[in-house]
Amino acid sequence: MTDRTDLGLTDTNAGCACCSTASAPETPAAASAVTGEVLVSGMTCSHCVSSVTEELTAIDGVENVTVDLNAGGTSRVTIHSTSPVDGAAIEAAVEEAGYTLAGAPA
Repeated sequence: MTDRTDLGLTDTNAGCACCSTASAPETPAAASAVTGEVLVSGMTCSHCVSSVTEELTAIDGVENVTVDLNAGGTSRVTIHSTSPVDGAAIEAAVEEAGYTLAGAPA
């Protein structure tokens, strides 16, 4: 998949994305037919956000993913898609990234 949205998670002038203190710019949500939210446990940094985003955007129909990171707590992940996304596919993608769902997909 070559149509990826740059989430601004890396800053080549600020060192490693995991340790950078620079905040990522907000990316406007794509015009989507369906928006759903899940709660994800275990994310602590922008690398975590990148991993979860990459896995979720690989699901057919997912256009955009935004993450409200709560480092060390439960982060809110918003999934914008062209059609409803199967909850099992979301759970599998989050687990593939190395994290766990804290709540059921909305």
